Amino acid sequence: MKRAVYAGSFDPVTNGHLWMIERGYELFDEMIVAIGVNPDKRCTFTVTERENMLRECTQHLPQLKVATFENQFLVNYAKSVGANYILRGIRTASDYEYERAMRYVNSDLVPEIATVFLMPPRSIAEVSSTMVKGLVGPDGWEPVLKKYVPPPVHRRFIELSLKS
Repeated sequence: MKRAVYAGSFDPVTNGHLWMIERGYELFDEMIVAIGVNPDKRCTFTVTERENMLRECTQHLPQLKVATFENQFLVNYAKSVGANYILRGIRTASDYEYERAMRYVNSDLVPEIATVFLMPPRSIAEVSSTMVKGLVGPDGWEPVLKKYVPPPVHRRFIELSLKS
C-alpha cells in the first residue's frame, strides 16, 4: 500500500494546499494530511479550527485522513503511521533549496521513506498562508481572499472579521 503524509501548519488551508491534497489523493492509496503543531508559532486559528476547516474543505475525498502531530520530526511521524512517502510542494527556488535539504536529512533519519515533490500550477504557485493572512483587513479584502482559499476558510475569515 502506498501511504503518504502531507504535513503543514495549514493556518489557514489555501487553494494551493487543497491542490496538493487532491493530487496526493489521486497518486497514493492512502493520504494523511497532518497538522504539525509548533507551540512556539503564533497561529491565527486553533488546531481544532484548522482540523475542522481541513475536514470541511476535503469532504469530497472520503478516504482522506486528517491528523495532528507535535514534538517530533515529520519523518518520524510518517514512520509511526506506516507511511512510505512524504508529499511536499515546491513553489519557488527557495522552497526547492529548503525541501532538498530536508529530504536528505529525512533520508538520513528514516531511509525507507521517500519524499515526493509536486509543483502546483502557475495560477496558485504564489499562494501561501502568510500571503493570505496579509490580505485580510483593507477595504475590499473579501473578494480578493476568495480567489486564494476554499469557501469554508473564506467564511471563517469573514466570521473573524465580524467579531473584531
